[in-house]
Amino acid sequence: MLFDTIIRPVKGDLPRKWIADDFFDLIVWYEGDAIAGFQLCYDKPFEQHAFTWQHNGGNSHAQIDTGEDTPTANRTPILIADGPFPQARIVMEFRNRSPMLPREIRETVLEKLAAYPGQNSGDEREREWAE
Repeated sequence: MLFDTIIRPVKGDLPRKWIADDFFDLIVWYEGDAIAGFQLCYDKPFEQHAFTWQHNGGNSHAQIDTGEDTPTANRTPILIADGPFPQARIVMEFRNRSPMLPREIRETVLEKLAAYPGQNSGDEREREWAE
């Protein structure tokens, strides 16, 4: 179940809310009272990916390269190009984990995930999630 996480404001960045559980991190940015964008990171314990939406710049899907290849180095994570977005699986997982979120956040995320064009990985597991 997704819950708010306490965060520090970042100078020069939009105000944001961080919501997380064991599978998702959802960062929502605001301009005034309106959602300006969000980043939904998923598959946290495995190969983490990010779906990013911005009100003025569309959306994207990427893998998160943690930068951690040795236990003695602490490198900055970066987004790298990745394959298809597993849309049906992520929409279903988000629906199941987000019933307690504010309605505006939940509906915005679900709407933008559903609108992402031409996605789904095409593998058997993705078809099972869609059914």
